[in-house]
Amino acid sequence: MLAAIAAGAALPVLAAGPAPLRVGPGRTFERIADAARAARDGDVVEVDAGEYRGDVAVFTQRRLTLRAAGGRVRLVADGRAAEDKAIWVMRGGDFEVEGFDFEGCRVDGRNGAGIRFERGRLVARDCGFFANEMGLLTSNDPEAELAVEGCEFARNLRPDGHNHQLYAGRIGSLLVRGCWLHHGTIGHLLKSRAALNRVLHNRLTDEPGGRSSYELEFPDGGVALVVGNVVQQSAATENPILVSFGAEGYRGPRHALVMVHNTLVDERGGGSRFLRVAPGATVELRALNNLLCGDAEALEAAGPGEYRHNPRVDRRAFADAAARDYRPASARAVPADAVDSGRFDGQTLAPRFEYRHPCRLAPLDGAARRPGALQQPAHA
Repeated sequence: MLAAIAAGAALPVLAAGPAPLRVGPGRTFERIADAARAARDGDVVEVDAGEYRGDVAVFTQRRLTLRAAGGRVRLVADGRAAEDKAIWVMRGGDFEVEGFDFEGCRVDGRNGAGIRFERGRLVARDCGFFANEMGLLTSNDPEAELAVEGCEFARNLRPDGHNHQLYAGRIGSLLVRGCWLHHGTIGHLLKSRAALNRVLHNRLTDEPGGRSSYELEFPDGGVALVVGNVVQQSAATENPILVSFGAEGYRGPRHALVMVHNTLVDERGGGSRFLRVAPGATVELRALNNLLCGDAEALEAAGPGEYRHNPRVDRRAFADAAARDYRPASARAVPADAVDSGRFDGQTLAPRFEYRHPCRLAPLDGAARRPGALQQPAHA
């Protein structure tokens, strides 16, 4: 499974029942909450495109698919939250969610989320999480598995500012692929305590006006494969570190951080670091074919590890750095001299896809030949 996911293969699609439960004006169910109570294991819930206000729900089925029909579905909290937690609370089994935007959830505990995922397995595709207190928040169930693909997270903000766009607790595994996380404020764009993390081909960027803390944080260590991501930190951030590993103490038996073919852009300067690995555990650290831009300290400042071919370029190497277009400006701006990325736990690390903005993946024409996440030059 790891090999297929790293290569960019499609996530498995859950089996669906023969008769979808339809939600929308004039349908059997006009509210999603009513369908949530009626749905049985294995059902499919199809929601007509449009806006649903205050339609919060709890899902406890063993297997359930929810998808938008005929366009996007916008879920606006409108002052309500399921169990005082989120617009949707999901626990129990295998869930697949596609085509929904979750907006504006606020609760007394200041952790109002678009989705609170508590137990089981959740696949979220082509969803948006905007202006909640937390975008997507999980529990600490060590058996839980979360996969997020082609989703956007932006401007999720708690009153105290310590928000995270995507926050995975101490779950079993996290996969984030083809997503765009941006415009954080003080909190982190992606924070994960999962035992196994696969962060593949995403865009994690402050963008104009954004001032997130870490762009990517693994506070408990664990195993993290970070491949093919565009990571940018703005000059407005108060935190000088882009990627952090083990900052809150190490948990679990194994700790490995593998960073391959990422583009890391520091706009803060002034003692910044592309990467910090906290002391306190033996960490297998590998950094290969990453493209660095900015005045931050070299990756090697993180400590002992394998570092190969992580060149530094100036902003002129990109198509339009001021507009956050980090494609190579030309074939010569970023030479096609990448080294062999090798393997991890027997699986190849060489990317076969790249991120295309917004929230898409594109197959590479052959092997990744340039350092950095983006291979196709803006100009031949």
